[in-house]
Amino acid sequence: MKKKLFITRKFPAQIVEPLREYYDISQWDEEEMVIPRDKLLAAVADCEVLWVTLADQVNEELLSHAPNLKLVTNLAVGYNNIDVQALRKRGVMATNTPGVLTNTTADLVMGLLLATARRIPESERYLREGKWKSWYPMQLVGKDVSGATIGIIGMGRIGQAVARRAKGFDMKVLYNNRRRRHEAEEMYGFQYASLEELLKQSDFVVIMTPYNNDTEGLIGAEELALMKDDAVIINASRGGIIDELALYDTLKEGKLWAAGLDVFEQEPIAMDHPLLTLSNVVALPHIGSASLETRTAMLMLNVKELTAYGQGKAVTNRID
Repeated sequence: MKKKLFITRKFPAQIVEPLREYYDISQWDEEEMVIPRDKLLAAVADCEVLWVTLADQVNEELLSHAPNLKLVTNLAVGYNNIDVQALRKRGVMATNTPGVLTNTTADLVMGLLLATARRIPESERYLREGKWKSWYPMQLVGKDVSGATIGIIGMGRIGQAVARRAKGFDMKVLYNNRRRRHEAEEMYGFQYASLEELLKQSDFVVIMTPYNNDTEGLIGAEELALMKDDAVIINASRGGIIDELALYDTLKEGKLWAAGLDVFEQEPIAMDHPLLTLSNVVALPHIGSASLETRTAMLMLNVKELTAYGQGKAVTNRID
């Protein structure tokens, strides 16, 4: 008898079809729209396996509606959408997608860094709106990236990949992490700094730390006030690590050069959010891992885990 699998998004048929050998599959039929909560709770009532995205909260409420649930597969490396403690109490396994999105996300971070420093989106709007009437020396001047100091908060796989790219721009790399990365310090010359010193010294601050109870609101008004007036802050980790209203106030007062944001406290971000009114904010719709190759690799990593479970084998990349 096949196990029941529910998928919370419409994934490509070529990804899903091979799993029908092991599973009786149902899925939400919308690719862009999040499944309504009541429909999700109804759908999990008799499923053994659940395949989710970051938009789907797997918590006590959901688990109370899913008495047969044994495995949750998450299409992301971060898993702040999953209550791991609640899963452990019920003996439910969960997996994520580490490793396969490291380089793609690091590339996106460097894109945000360059876009904010050199005012690329602002310059394109200037041209498209017909404002480019002549050339003059201080027209849309930006900040140099080469030779600047970058401070990376969170030196995991992606943080280290960003740091290596920064070295290609001859940047001085500072980092803050729960554990020192001695090997990376010796190999690449990265320098450990306290959070306070990193914020004070960096021209570009990049947030790559996971979102959890310790990092929620990590960067608030006091931390932003430590940064240079012409510094740039980049967040491609998770919304909620930066206090967005404090960031807005700081930018509005001219106390930072710019911000590059791929993530927000609430996603999708409301179109009347004050940050979106500022020309020196580059805002993206959470596309850190959004290359065709990487998203396919993430899906296939989930498929690998689901296939193993369907065959009665052990699953890897467990977060529980």
